[in-house]
Amino acid sequence: MASASMIAWVGLFGFLSCVVDGSVSLRRAVGSRVGPMHLHKPAHTNTFLRSQSRPLTRRSAEVMTNVEGESESSSWVGGAGVSGLTSGVNTVFDINRISEILPHRYPFLLVDKVIEYEAGKRAVGVKSITLNEPQFTGHFPGNPIMPGVMQIEALAQLAGIVCLQMEGSTPGAVFFFAGIDGVKWKKPVIPGDQLVMEVEIKSWKPRFGIAKASGKGYVDGKLAVDVKEMTFALAK
Repeated sequence: MASASMIAWVGLFGFLSCVVDGSVSLRRAVGSRVGPMHLHKPAHTNTFLRSQSRPLTRRSAEVMTNVEGESESSSWVGGAGVSGLTSGVNTVFDINRISEILPHRYPFLLVDKVIEYEAGKRAVGVKSITLNEPQFTGHFPGNPIMPGVMQIEALAQLAGIVCLQMEGSTPGAVFFFAGIDGVKWKKPVIPGDQLVMEVEIKSWKPRFGIAKASGKGYVDGKLAVDVKEMTFALAK
């Protein structure tokens, strides 16, 4: 007859066998359906982005880089940098000197400064366009555009700055349009633009006070207006 101690050991061994067999069976059953189970660390954000069906656009990449504070280059120039772009441009005639040469006054003085000048031959001048000018009240409400005839007038005034300092003329004298030919407008000129104008005197007859000139106007380096020939007559 077995002792109580032996019966207890046999019972414990049988229980452990059932637990081990059950665990193996469960592992086999689960593994056959879902495969082995593993623990993973969360995927990195970049890995997630690379796994997407749509490629990361350049703009999106730039935005992400800026957010992360890892931008290697920037298009920001700043006020001093932008202002420095014109540091090599000298003013030959300022508005006070121009007012001594031309008879025009506000609101029809259309040359703000002259930045290049070759006496008796040619000049480069600047007209800054602002919404405060009265013509924009009606040309056009909600869509301000500098009238083409005023662009021509500005070119004529720049030519006048050259002509009124030539032999046979007098600064401050009045001159009139006598003719214009070959005008082409290439793009609208609007408030905020700087119209950079260039004129060249083609001929000057001091005895009759007749001058001929050509002119062009540029905005941001692009041709806005082109005049093949302008003819002026000094008032006698």
